Amino acid sequence: MARDSRTEPAELLTVRQVLDELGGISRRTFYRWRELRLAPACIRLPNGELRVRRDVLNEWLEERAEVAAS
Repeated sequence: MARDSRTEPAELLTVRQVLDELGGISRRTFYRWRELRLAPACIRLPNGELRVRRDVLNEWLEERAEVAAS
């Protein structure tokens, strides 16, 4: 999804916020997913902290949604 540079900046989530949104998974699980390249794409800030853009997390979740069996 392309973003228009005139729109407001994307919301950046901390790792803790992402863990909470994913139902309280452990930090260890999240970093393991990163090692396996299964986690949503992260941004590493100059201070070394990670952030995940809200739109990236939402897209990552949508890609993993299962279609209900009919």
